[in-house]
Amino acid sequence: MHDINDLELRGIPAMFVASDQFVDAAAKQSASLGFPAVARVFTPHPIQDRTDDEMLTYADVAFDQILDTLTL
Repeated sequence: MHDINDLELRGIPAMFVASDQFVDAAAKQSASLGFPAVARVFTPHPIQDRTDDEMLTYADVAFDQILDTLTL
């Protein structure tokens, strides 16, 4: 989050991607760092035991969300 905040302060669009297991943790960390509106995209959890095809599907869905997040 520190890196994302630093990039945003420099005028470079930034965001992070994590699995949805980390929604609450991300909200708490970004708020504690004074950057509560950090851009984020969450994928389904867990990811470590997904097949390649499942990961491609996750990536396809996340890609559009990431583009939308960075270009709004």
